[in-house]
Formats: sequence, structure tokens, C-alpha cells
Amino acid sequence: MGYVIATANMKGGVGKTTLTVNLATCLAKNHNKRVLVVDLDTQISATLSLLSPADFAKLRAEKRTLKHLLNRSIKPEASTSLPIQDIIRSYMCTVKGLDLLPGDIDLYDEFLVSEMLHEKAAKESEHSFEQVWDRFEKSLVRSILQPVIKDYDFILLDCAPGYNLITRSGIIASDFYLLPAKPEPLSMVGIQLLERRINALREKYQSTHPIDVQLLGIVFTMSGGMMVKRYYREVMHRVTEDFSASKIFETRIPTDVNVSKAVDSYMPVVLSSPMSSGSKAFIGLTQEFLQKLSMIVGLKSQTTKMSLINLE
Repeated sequence: MGYVIATANMKGGVGKTTLTVNLATCLAKNHNKRVLVVDLDTQISATLSLLSPADFAKLRAEKRTLKHLLNRSIKPEASTSLPIQDIIRSYMCTVKGLDLLPGDIDLYDEFLVSEMLHEKAAKESEHSFEQVWDRFEKSLVRSILQPVIKDYDFILLDCAPGYNLITRSGIIASDFYLLPAKPEPLSMVGIQLLERRINALREKYQSTHPIDVQLLGIVFTMSGGMMVKRYYREVMHRVTEDFSASKIFETRIPTDVNVSKAVDSYMPVVLSSPMSSGSKAFIGLTQEFLQKLSMIVGLKSQTTKMSLINLE
């Protein structure tokens, strides 16, 4: 079973998509991992970071995007969607093991979701609308991914900024989440808001469906320049007051024009400019990512073994 990892921040413009696609590419290319990028954002930035607008338009015309898998969950009786295996695009940017579940500029209709759930609540008199909604929210993204989880080492979810249905469902479906942030106050607010929302999700589902998603770490992006570095230290001090050092990645992603230019070539910077400072930072970040994950998984395994020994 692969690890499902969400990349999220309540604030946009923090390098969330850039982190997702470059981490995914490094995992596949440099570490021989099988990786699936799932674009949950209607801005489709992750999709257009890995394929051209013309290729996306073709997939959309063929109904080979995430939208049609979501539609199947919302209106199963009217859906003729292809299975997820036929919608996933493989060998993105000719990298073996790097796959994409393309997003869409129009993922779902909120009115249809509400209508469908009201109908279900009316039929299931023993359950309230809120209970029916919660059940749908918990299962939506996980049920879509379930048929392919075993096929990947990592499934990276590029979540939309904010806190909509798909983002919540993506977080619930995840084992871990990454928090990209810029060294500035509003980005810090995004971290705090997301942490509060995730804690609220844990409390909400604790009695019915405990959520075990953990923060893997905070990644600081777009850092550079002497003034920024001084201010960055101030921001770091604030963050360490709320999070332990183990929850903050040592690798920082610098401001690098090559990262922005990479979008024009529809491929991550680690492929388009492999010797750039941004590329080298993502390569180092990926190694740190694997180390952090290995440490956390190892600790969880030890805890489980101790619990079993105590039960015996």
C-alpha cells in the first residue's frame, strides 16, 4: 500500500504545486519510486506543470480527467466514466514511475452534491443530513484512489488553497500532509488556519472514523536575499514556538527564476534546469523527505510492537 500525502496550505501562492510536482519527479527519477500526482485544484496548475494545454484539452474532450471520477461518486446512476486506471496518464515528462491523474477546471457542481445528499438523507431516515454529508466527505477521495493505492509508493495530492469539500476529503484520505509556506506573516496565518481546521476534523470524526493524518513537515519556499534572510529568521523563530524542529524541513527552496520558467516547458524545474539552485534544493528536499518519513514510520512500527507486547 502506498502512502497518500497531501500538499496543502489555506493560503495560495506559497509554492504548493511546485513542491508537489518536483518532489514527485525526484522520487520517481532519482529514487525509482512509483508516484502518482493527483490534481485536486481547479486551477489545474499541477496538470499544466506536467503536460501542455493542448494535451489537457484533448484529455478533457475525451472525459479523461478527475471530474468524471467525481461525477461517478455524485451521480453513479448517470455516470459512464472510465475506470481510474484509464484516466491516469503514465510516464509524464518521459519519467518512468511518474504518473498523473489530471484535474479539471470544473471539478464538481456544489448544487448537485447538496441535492444528492439531501435525497440520501431523506431515504435514510435514521441518519441526519450532516451524518450523510460526513460519510460522503470521508469516502469521496479515498474511494476514487482505492483501486490504485497498491500500485504506487506515493500518491501526492495537490490540494486547492482554502478549505472546500475536495480539500477536506483529500486530507482525510491522506496518511501525511506537507505544509509549504513563504517566510511572511500571511503564509504563517495559512499554516495556523490549516492546523486548526485539521484538528477540528480529527475531533469531528474521532468517535466514528478516527483520522490518523500527520504533519510530515513545513517546507519554506521562495526564500533568498539578505533582507529576506534576516526576516526569514524572525519568521522561523515564530514557527518554532508552535512546532518542533523535527516538523520543519532544513532544506529551503530558494527564489529561482528557473522554477517559474519551467512552467513554460510543461515540466518541473528538476528536469528543465537540473543544475539550477531551485532544482538542487528540490533534490535535497526529496532526500530529507524520505528520511523524515522513514523515521516516523519506524517510530510508529515500534509503538505498534510495544502495544502488542503489552496486550500479550
